[in-house]
This record gives sequence, C-alpha cells and structure tokens, in this order.
Amino acid sequence: MRRLSLAPALTLLCLVLAACGGVSRERPSARPPVDVAPTAVVAPNFGDADPITDWNGKPPQSYAVHGIDVARYQKGIDWRTARANGVNFVFIKATEGGDRVDEMFHDHWRGAGRAGIERGAYHFFYHCRPAAEQARWFIRNVPKTPGMLPPVLDMEWTPFSPTCTVRRDGATIREEARIFLDIVSRHYGQKPIVYTSIDFFEDNQMWKVQGADFWLRAVAKHPQDLYDGHHWRFWQYTSTGLIPGIPGKVDINVFDGSAADWTRWLASRAN
Repeated sequence: MRRLSLAPALTLLCLVLAACGGVSRERPSARPPVDVAPTAVVAPNFGDADPITDWNGKPPQSYAVHGIDVARYQKGIDWRTARANGVNFVFIKATEGGDRVDEMFHDHWRGAGRAGIERGAYHFFYHCRPAAEQARWFIRNVPKTPGMLPPVLDMEWTPFSPTCTVRRDGATIREEARIFLDIVSRHYGQKPIVYTSIDFFEDNQMWKVQGADFWLRAVAKHPQDLYDGHHWRFWQYTSTGLIPGIPGKVDINVFDGSAADWTRWLASRAN
C-alpha cells in the first residue's frame, strides 16, 4: 500500500488532542479527510449517545488507539472521513455459521482498505454446526490479505436465535473454540482473537482457551473489574458511538497499549 506523508496526520492528531475533554452526546463536527499513513495513529474525535462517566479511573479515552467493529447494520460509511476522525482499525463481520456471509462484508473490506484503516474479519459462531465446518466457511469467504489483522472468533450465547438456542457445556465449547482457532490460525499464519462477553466468558471458563488473544465487551465497567484481571488485547467499550463519516451508532473499541505498542504489535504479526 502506498505510504503517505505523516505531516497532515500529525497536525490532525494535535488538533484532536487539544480538543479532548468530556464525551459529547452528539456526533462531533467532522474533521476533513486527509492522507494518513496506514500505521499512523489518529486520536479519536468521537461522541457517544449514551456515555458512561465512571470508569473507575481508567476511561477508554485514556487509551491511544481506537477503532470500530461493523456488520450489515452499518451502511453508507465514508471511510476516509472515519479514518481522519480517529478510526485506526476495524473488525468486520464476515461470516456466521457454515452458510452465511454478511451482506456488507466485501463493501466494508474494500472501503476500509482503500482508506488505509487496519482491518480484520470476524466469524459469529453458530452453536449448532461443527467448528471445523465453520472454520472452513470463514476461510472460503475471507481473503488472505497482506497486512490484515488476525482472524476473530465471536462466541456468545444466542437466546434469541430463530434456529439455534442450544447451550452446551463449557468443556465442549472450549474444544469447539480450539478446533476453529487452530484451523484459521494455520491458514492465516496469525495468532487469532476471541471476542466474547462477560456471561459467556464466565459460564464457559473461556480463560482456559489457549493460543488466542482476547477482545472483551465491557460497556459499563472497565474489563479488569468484570473479567478478574484477565489480559485483553481489545476492549469494546460502547455500542452507541457517534463518529463522523458513520451514519447511526457504532461499536467502539480500544487497543491495550500506547501508539508505540500498536506499531510494534502490527509489526510482530506474521502473515
């Protein structure tokens, strides 16, 4: 990918940092698109329709690297504007079960790539299909793209599913996770990521899953207060984010580390 001048990005970063304060309940005024190198970290110019104010001294705004996750519900994204306003990475829903592809996956994948946003794909796990079948479906539909973020396995309970509300025991779920993660990590050549929520994490003792980083949902408290101090790589802190360039509300996440940590982590991935 063409490397662009960092000067506009650094100028934008300074402007955003100078403007930081409380979290607005309104969508902030958009900063104009600029040419930003893919690895440059742009500080967030975000709002939140339903912000949390008490993060026990560790608000998400104290983290340097912010990004989003999207699926078919997010349409009409202006990716260059989103990038200029602090979207440094995106996880895009690609597949579900063994026969569904998110209808917006390819549009999101191309748009994020063209805007220079670090991008990865995630699979929503369906508890009524074998893990190996689901891994093969993900591989079939997600291109092995140089520089892509690690593959993500999204495992949650599905009480409102019209076809599969089964709740298997923790040992079985962890084994299914192991099978899926092993197959996709060998194909993409990267240590994978597991996304989950606090109830699923606790019910199934997901901390016992080996060989994966964790992306944890915690929208009312800091992850260390909910997940017993378990280490996380990404934290999803709101589902009501307001970002210039993105119509409606969107999930926002942070990376656990500084801008320098982010650069080193990106460089360390083998794919």
